[in-house]
Amino acid sequence: MTRIPYGRQHITEEDIQAVGEILRSDFLTQGPTVAAFEEAFAAYVGAKYAVACSNGTAALHLCTMALGVGPGTNVITTPITFVASANCVKYCGGDVTFADIDRDTYLLDIREVRKLLEAAPKGTYSGVIPVDFAGRPVNLPEWRELADEHGLWIIEDACHAPGGFGPTWRCGDGQYADLAIFSFHPVKHIACGEGGMVTTNDPALYERLRNLRTHGIQQVPEKRIHNHGIWYYEMQELGYNYRLTDMQAALGLSQLRRAEDGLRRRVDIARRYADALPFAPSPVVGHAYHLFVIEHDHRDALMQYLRGHDIFTQVHYIPAHLMPYYADQGNRPGDFPNAEDYYSRCLSLPMYPSLTDEQQQFVIDTILSFKP
Repeated sequence: MTRIPYGRQHITEEDIQAVGEILRSDFLTQGPTVAAFEEAFAAYVGAKYAVACSNGTAALHLCTMALGVGPGTNVITTPITFVASANCVKYCGGDVTFADIDRDTYLLDIREVRKLLEAAPKGTYSGVIPVDFAGRPVNLPEWRELADEHGLWIIEDACHAPGGFGPTWRCGDGQYADLAIFSFHPVKHIACGEGGMVTTNDPALYERLRNLRTHGIQQVPEKRIHNHGIWYYEMQELGYNYRLTDMQAALGLSQLRRAEDGLRRRVDIARRYADALPFAPSPVVGHAYHLFVIEHDHRDALMQYLRGHDIFTQVHYIPAHLMPYYADQGNRPGDFPNAEDYYSRCLSLPMYPSLTDEQQQFVIDTILSFKP
């Protein structure tokens, strides 16, 4: 068997051809392919608008800027996520409050968030960033109800969940969250090398995102304060260079065409793990399976054992509140017992569409042969 990572990109000849066509074209960046990718992705998730950007972290930062996060803004999120879900608030000068996870789903526990909101004066918190962790959709209708009750906005961090869905919604479709973000990192469902996307149904937020993505420079002549000629451009606010290139967009478009095939394969892999491993979680309808996470009493030893057989697993994630940066702001071990207990036991198994049945069976057999 060759080395088996926990995740990897799947690049086809069609992908290579799509990027090659851009390299032979007039536009490597700021061309028509980015807009085509945005339109196709919005259609895929069911949103009205999509704004492509340089990576998932940039997508989060654009969202917090567009929503007016700044000093005095307090936002709630989960400790079981990549730190960018919290960092985006800090980039804007806001404050982050963590709440514990639901031990059964690994998602931000709405009951814990409700306790925070009800214990604080009205207006203490401005927004919440729930994460579709591992690809499992958060219950957005419930979050919307809670958010409306307390005057909050919602950013859905859907980096793990393109194609994920609930009974009445698709991840990122804009029905319940003000904004949703996605990542196109190589181990994600759609790989662009780097890249991100924001989706929304709000036209005002859409226009603000587009402006902030390109230095705060207004692109529409009719919306400029002044207009001195066809050469003229106008920076109206402080933005960033968070653009996606046409090369990346072409790769994303090519990958998007087989996104549903990849999703079906991920679900098949998850079912096979669930059937074969007695401690594996049961399959969940609507789960996008970016990750397949098991829990084990001897996680560290199992991880080393698998590595000895060229099976490379991963831990997702070290709780964000235990990172030195956030610990220095008053967070302590024991603050979120569910998150910390989960972290002590969790292990992400190989999960990607090009994982073969033979490779997966080798992973399963090796795990079952482990004797602590």
